[in-house]
Amino acid sequence: MKKDIIEIIKDDIRSIKERDPAARSSLEIILTYSGLHAVIMYRLSHFLYERKLFLLARIVSQTARFLTGIEIHPGAKIGKGLLIDHGAGVVIGETAEIGDNCLIYQGVTLGGTGKDHGKRHPTLGNNVMVGAGAKILGPFKVGNNAKIAANAVVLEAVPDNATAVGVPARIVRKNGERVCDLDQIHIPDPISQELCKHLMKMEKLEKKIEELAKK
Repeated sequence: MKKDIIEIIKDDIRSIKERDPAARSSLEIILTYSGLHAVIMYRLSHFLYERKLFLLARIVSQTARFLTGIEIHPGAKIGKGLLIDHGAGVVIGETAEIGDNCLIYQGVTLGGTGKDHGKRHPTLGNNVMVGAGAKILGPFKVGNNAKIAANAVVLEAVPDNATAVGVPARIVRKNGERVCDLDQIHIPDPISQELCKHLMKMEKLEKKIEELAKK
């Protein structure tokens, strides 16, 4: 098992070296790439998690979060060759699954909606690219070779070889062909969206206050 983990980490380093033009050497990657540091610590925490050492696994994962700004739950399942580029603000949930040779940029969330039980987080196929700031929320699959545009909010399955863009995300390309044009007019108002978020938070807080008052 120790040898398997080392081989997987070697694949992670090799993947970064092949795909990141800024990477000059393996030594530079090992010493300076926070995305790699987060993935290595995830590999350790996942190893502990699978052996039901849950508290120790979470301590390792939270240490990684403190050191790198990248939060990967030890229960997530991640294939080989993951490249987290820049990485700050990346969050990967407990039941998320990531295939081989995926590329994730900073600010990405692989999260849940709060409505699901059991499998709550998304599954990424192989060779998936997720742009900066994108949010993929829910227990569905993003297919092999799919691309998620920066700041997209994906709430439903994305097929293989497709590109998803927008809020909420829509498929604009599939198998290299355009399937629809992105609507540049009917774009959600970001101020309204923020107000809605704050209202939802206030409602949750009011419910908690009411529950505490009843005790």
